[in-house]
Amino acid sequence: MELKKLEDTGKRLIAEFGEETIAFANMVKDKLWEDPSVKEAATIMEHPYLSKPKILVDVSRGSPQAALEKAAEKLSDEAKEFADKFKDALKK
Repeated sequence: MELKKLEDTGKRLIAEFGEETIAFANMVKDKLWEDPSVKEAATIMEHPYLSKPKILVDVSRGSPQAALEKAAEKLSDEAKEFADKFKDALKK
């Protein structure tokens, strides 16, 4: 996955996803909102066909990069849990 920093002020980060969809960016945004250090999390999509999705992260403490890493780990854990449950359901 490609993630390009467009703005980084230390407490606020705007990054662009390379080949990911807005759906993926929205999943990351939803996980960011679960972090109490996140003041603002939003997805940005200027044009549905011509632009790449962006994520905005604004934190009250810590770094936005750390918040993004934590959100990615949570998504990864949930995906693994889903895959395990799906495989179990197929066996029944």
